[in-house]
Amino acid sequence: TEKRFPLSQKSTKTLRDMKRTNELTRAELQVMNILWDMGKGTVSEILEKFPEPQPAYNTVLTFLRILKEKKFVASEPIGKQHRFYPLVQHGEYTRNYMRSVKDNLFRGSAASLVNFFVKEENLSAEEIEELIALLRKNE
Repeated sequence: TEKRFPLSQKSTKTLRDMKRTNELTRAELQVMNILWDMGKGTVSEILEKFPEPQPAYNTVLTFLRILKEKKFVASEPIGKQHRFYPLVQHGEYTRNYMRSVKDNLFRGSAASLVNFFVKEENLSAEEIEELIALLRKNE
Protein backbone atom coordinates (compact mmCIF):
# COMPACT_ATOMS: atom_id res chain seq x y z
CA THR A 1 0.00 0.00 0.00
CA GLU A 2 1.03 3.57 -0.61
CA LYS A 3 1.94 5.64 2.44
CA ARG A 4 -0.15 8.78 2.81
CA PHE A 5 1.25 12.07 4.04
CA PRO A 6 -1.44 14.40 5.37
CA LEU A 7 -1.03 17.96 4.14
CA SER A 8 -3.66 19.26 6.51
CA GLN A 9 -6.26 17.68 8.72
CA LYS A 10 -8.71 17.49 5.81
CA SER A 11 -6.27 16.33 3.11
CA THR A 12 -5.06 12.81 2.41
CA LYS A 13 -3.17 13.44 -0.83
CA THR A 14 -0.34 11.02 -1.46
CA LEU A 15 3.12 12.12 -2.47
CA ARG A 16 2.45 10.72 -5.95
CA ASP A 17 -0.80 12.75 -6.17
CA MET A 18 1.12 15.91 -5.25
CA LYS A 19 3.74 15.27 -7.92
CA ARG A 20 1.09 14.46 -10.49
CA THR A 21 -0.72 17.76 -9.99
CA ASN A 22 2.17 20.15 -9.30
CA GLU A 23 4.91 19.00 -11.65
CA LEU A 24 4.92 18.34 -15.34
CA THR A 25 6.32 15.27 -17.05
CA ARG A 26 8.83 15.83 -19.86
CA ALA A 27 6.10 15.34 -22.50
CA GLU A 28 3.66 17.63 -20.68
CA LEU A 29 6.37 20.27 -20.41
CA GLN A 30 7.02 20.00 -24.15
CA VAL A 31 3.32 20.70 -24.84
CA MET A 32 3.30 23.56 -22.31
CA ASN A 33 6.43 25.14 -23.81
CA ILE A 34 4.73 25.19 -27.21
CA LEU A 35 1.55 26.61 -25.68
CA TRP A 36 3.48 29.25 -23.71
CA ASP A 37 5.20 30.32 -26.94
CA MET A 38 1.93 30.38 -28.90
CA GLY A 39 -0.32 31.85 -26.22
CA LYS A 40 -3.22 29.68 -27.35
CA GLY A 41 -3.97 27.12 -30.01
CA THR A 42 -5.97 24.16 -31.22
CA VAL A 43 -4.57 20.64 -31.13
CA SER A 44 -3.68 20.92 -34.84
CA GLU A 45 -1.92 24.28 -34.35
CA ILE A 46 0.04 22.92 -31.39
CA LEU A 47 0.92 19.77 -33.31
CA GLU A 48 2.40 21.87 -36.15
CA LYS A 49 4.95 23.34 -33.71
CA PHE A 50 6.36 19.94 -32.71
CA PRO A 51 9.66 18.94 -34.27
CA GLU A 52 9.81 15.86 -36.47
CA PRO A 53 8.87 13.15 -35.83
CA GLN A 54 5.64 14.69 -34.63
CA PRO A 55 3.46 12.79 -32.17
CA ALA A 56 0.00 11.62 -33.19
CA TYR A 57 -2.92 14.05 -32.96
CA ASN A 58 -4.56 11.88 -30.26
CA THR A 59 -1.34 11.87 -28.22
CA VAL A 60 -1.26 15.67 -28.09
CA LEU A 61 -4.98 15.74 -27.30
CA THR A 62 -4.44 13.28 -24.45
CA PHE A 63 -1.67 15.43 -22.96
CA LEU A 64 -3.85 18.53 -23.25
CA ARG A 65 -6.65 16.71 -21.41
CA ILE A 66 -4.21 15.72 -18.66
CA LEU A 67 -2.95 19.30 -18.45
CA LYS A 68 -6.54 20.48 -18.21
CA GLU A 69 -7.20 18.03 -15.35
CA LYS A 70 -4.07 19.35 -13.61
CA LYS A 71 -5.41 22.89 -14.14
CA PHE A 72 -2.40 23.97 -16.21
CA VAL A 73 -4.56 24.73 -19.26
CA ALA A 74 -8.15 25.56 -20.08
CA SER A 75 -10.00 25.52 -23.37
CA GLU A 76 -12.74 27.37 -25.19
CA PRO A 77 -14.90 25.88 -27.93
CA ILE A 78 -14.43 27.21 -31.45
CA GLY A 79 -16.76 25.40 -33.79
CA LYS A 80 -16.09 21.68 -33.50
CA GLN A 81 -12.61 22.22 -32.02
CA HIS A 82 -11.24 23.62 -28.79
CA ARG A 83 -8.64 26.33 -28.41
CA PHE A 84 -6.33 25.65 -25.45
CA TYR A 85 -4.57 28.32 -23.44
CA PRO A 86 -2.29 28.25 -20.38
CA LEU A 87 -3.70 28.93 -16.93
CA VAL A 88 -0.22 28.75 -15.39
CA GLN A 89 2.38 31.10 -16.82
CA HIS A 90 5.91 29.92 -17.61
CA GLY A 91 7.53 32.16 -14.99
CA GLU A 92 5.12 31.00 -12.30
CA TYR A 93 5.79 27.33 -13.07
CA THR A 94 9.55 27.90 -13.18
CA ARG A 95 9.52 29.73 -9.82
CA ASN A 96 7.49 27.00 -8.13
CA TYR A 97 9.54 24.20 -9.69
CA MET A 98 12.88 25.74 -8.76
CA ARG A 99 11.65 26.50 -5.24
CA SER A 100 10.72 22.81 -4.95
CA VAL A 101 14.17 21.77 -6.22
CA LYS A 102 15.84 24.12 -3.71
CA ASP A 103 13.68 22.90 -0.82
CA ASN A 104 13.78 19.19 -1.63
CA LEU A 105 17.27 18.65 -3.02
CA PHE A 106 19.24 21.42 -1.32
CA ARG A 107 17.41 21.52 2.03
CA GLY A 108 16.13 25.01 1.37
CA SER A 109 19.56 26.52 0.75
CA ALA A 110 19.77 28.85 -2.24
CA ALA A 111 23.54 29.05 -1.70
CA SER A 112 23.84 25.26 -2.05
CA LEU A 113 21.76 25.38 -5.23
CA VAL A 114 23.96 28.09 -6.77
CA ASN A 115 27.10 26.28 -5.59
CA PHE A 116 25.90 23.13 -7.34
CA PHE A 117 25.49 24.96 -10.65
CA VAL A 118 28.80 26.74 -10.34
CA LYS A 119 30.62 23.45 -9.72
CA GLU A 120 28.62 21.08 -11.94
CA GLU A 121 27.84 23.20 -14.98
CA ASN A 122 31.37 24.38 -15.84
CA LEU A 123 30.22 27.98 -16.03
CA SER A 124 32.20 30.34 -18.21
CA ALA A 125 33.96 33.33 -16.69
CA GLU A 126 31.26 35.51 -18.24
CA GLU A 127 28.48 33.50 -16.59
CA ILE A 128 30.24 33.66 -13.21
CA GLU A 129 30.62 37.44 -13.56
CA GLU A 130 26.92 37.65 -14.39
CA LEU A 131 26.09 35.69 -11.22
CA ILE A 132 28.33 37.93 -9.13
CA ALA A 133 26.64 41.02 -10.59
CA LEU A 134 23.21 39.59 -9.78
CA LEU A 135 24.26 38.81 -6.22
CA ARG A 136 25.68 42.31 -5.71
CA LYS A 137 22.54 43.87 -7.15
CA ASN A 138 20.38 41.97 -4.65
CA GLU A 139 22.47 42.78 -1.54
